[in-house]
Amino acid sequence: MHQIPAAGTRPRLVLWRHGQTEWNVLEKAQGHADIPLDETGRRQAQQAAELLATFKPCFIWSSDLERARQTAVELARLTGLEPVLDERLREYHVGIRQGTTFDEFRQQHPDIHRRFFTEDNYRVPGAELPSEVNQRMKSVMVEAALALRDGGTGVLVGHGAALRSGLLAFFDAPAHMREMFAGMANCAWTVLEEHTDRGWQIIDFNAQTLPNTSVPLADDMPTQHDA
Repeated sequence: MHQIPAAGTRPRLVLWRHGQTEWNVLEKAQGHADIPLDETGRRQAQQAAELLATFKPCFIWSSDLERARQTAVELARLTGLEPVLDERLREYHVGIRQGTTFDEFRQQHPDIHRRFFTEDNYRVPGAELPSEVNQRMKSVMVEAALALRDGGTGVLVGHGAALRSGLLAFFDAPAHMREMFAGMANCAWTVLEEHTDRGWQIIDFNAQTLPNTSVPLADDMPTQHDA
């Protein structure tokens, strides 16, 4: 089991992905579909919350989509905090991809599928641009970081693809660098801490309570066009 370090005084930001859903198992793109956690996802959230509570967070901000809200509630129960819902923490809006697997998407829309994987910042019909997701995720992460300027830990509960995009945007890293990071597993978290001299640093990535057997592509994928 992953061990969490003792809470310190430096500002610390935890990016926490929601637990497993039925669509994760089926590898369907969820996007803004309001899919609840399944039984495994609820158990993941409960187990992860026990560890994250040891960080003694001072706030919990969450995507308003049900799978994230249900995850956030487990930590709220242990900390007494009230989750603040923020639409900026939502997953990518995936447009016509919503509810489909990658194979189905390729078969139904072969030209769009090709452009999706080969063109930078391509907009799938009805979807957000990757750059738009970067912008909203960076804004909420910067706001959270500013709220921690006197120290303490904040937890942002969101979605695999958007959180990974937000991580890169927060550090002003080029989009191609996302390939250095594996997709976040269900209910895994990433920890950022502000160093006195060096600024914000990643001190843990894709931490989790259970072994990661696979990362469902329905909520993340190996290109800059996620979700």
